[in-house]
Amino acid sequence: MNLTRPLKALAAVALLLAATACQSAVDAQTAAGDASSPPRRGGVAEVGVNLDLVPANVFTNSNVAITTLVGLVYDTLVRHDREGLDPRPALATAWQAADDGRTLTLELRQGVKFHSGRPFTSADAKFSLESYRDPRWNGQLLSTAEVITAVEAPAPDRLVLRLEHPVSNLFDLLATVPVIDSESVADIATGKRFVGTGPFAFTSWRPNTDLSFSRNAEYWDGPPHLDGVHVRVIPDGQSLLAAVRSGQVHLARGIGYRDAEAAAATPGLRAVQLDGAELQAYVGLDTTAPGLSDPRVRRAVAHALDRDRIIEEVFRGRGYPTSLPWPRTSPAYDEGLDGRHRRDVGRAKALLAEHGAPLPEIPLTYVGNDRVFTAIAQIVQANLAEVGIAVKLEPVDSTQFVKQLIGAQFTGLWTTNHSWAQLSPATLTVSAYPFNARRNASHFSSPDYTAAAEAAWKLPAATGPAATAAYRAVSEQLLAGGFLAEIGVVFEQVVVRDALQGVDWTRRRELDLAGAHLR
Repeated sequence: MNLTRPLKALAAVALLLAATACQSAVDAQTAAGDASSPPRRGGVAEVGVNLDLVPANVFTNSNVAITTLVGLVYDTLVRHDREGLDPRPALATAWQAADDGRTLTLELRQGVKFHSGRPFTSADAKFSLESYRDPRWNGQLLSTAEVITAVEAPAPDRLVLRLEHPVSNLFDLLATVPVIDSESVADIATGKRFVGTGPFAFTSWRPNTDLSFSRNAEYWDGPPHLDGVHVRVIPDGQSLLAAVRSGQVHLARGIGYRDAEAAAATPGLRAVQLDGAELQAYVGLDTTAPGLSDPRVRRAVAHALDRDRIIEEVFRGRGYPTSLPWPRTSPAYDEGLDGRHRRDVGRAKALLAEHGAPLPEIPLTYVGNDRVFTAIAQIVQANLAEVGIAVKLEPVDSTQFVKQLIGAQFTGLWTTNHSWAQLSPATLTVSAYPFNARRNASHFSSPDYTAAAEAAWKLPAATGPAATAAYRAVSEQLLAGGFLAEIGVVFEQVVVRDALQGVDWTRRRELDLAGAHLR
């Protein structure tokens, strides 16, 4: 049996009660002390986010409200550390894989309860994995979930997975699927109830206003120090910045990079970089749009982008430019390949000359109330104009943007962040909406790309010489296809008041406040 050492599982975020209106109201909840003081019990952490919850997208983990909710309420079977790809215990405490890679047996933690008080058993793990396969939830790891041909629950504390074939990213799936409550699953899509086994229990959601969560005193990894966490939805970036500066919130997510940099210079505030949970900024290209069907035009777009300027000006240096999606910590990272599509205006113009035909004005879609991607869209528009490509900016709201991404409804270019590359490389190319070799937002299809993605996915392990060779083949196909133009690896910046200590996070940017406390 491949028994893993019990570790403190990464917990989640928290939220509760009404928001305070001024500094004095928050300070009334906190006591004097320094960061080295032992954690004190009590108080409510106030969190501000710039986007509201979209219940139907809970399984896609697609915005800061969702990653906050999921991290707070739900546990997964395993966790990833922020470095490396080895799984660590969570609701599963140990596991053993068969030699052929087609069976995985997991031992489950005993004594765990849902927030409703019902005991957690292997039947709940089975239900959660099978629910994730339901297309209505748009789970991005659906391909991997579908490889599981049978989920068996031979005992309350034992789960057996039968696979059609080995996959290198199976533990990414087990670290992603939230363990949900079968008795309240119908309430998830409406936002009425979210019942899990995590450190905080969902209390309420008022759309476009706030979410509240209370302390789970029976949490299996020890009850949180906080009484709860209250999340305020503050869409306007300047209002969110003012809220954390004044003390109305202890932690703010969704503040622009320039504002986070300025806030960090304010006494009592700090900017926390979510290392290990990398994001990648990119420009997507619809390969069915006029002109963009020619890979030479797509490569011209990639060569036109001023990545260095975007990283420095928009992200304030909190990242680095890339031509491929892999962060430097990924087993797929290849320094030589990564520099292939650097900015080269002359090369971009030459590729357009080879194309020969005039290009129509191309729409560029982005989230209009996001100042980061508004700034990126404007730079991209100027970069492409410099090489002879006219771009029309098309801002939309975040809900519409996600709908277009999931539904592959873009009609030209778009720009946003993607995630998943910080996990097993195969997860990106068989799962993520922009990259999925079987169906992606760019309408890109290539037998060679599909074959390379499948080969990397069907390996029994995510690392090793065979994996390295397979990932290089995937990278070559991504560069040749040119259906995504990477800008760079970036890190989310969270602005936190010194009054809130012990802030943590998972590799998928889910805030972990189980060990947090107010001082």
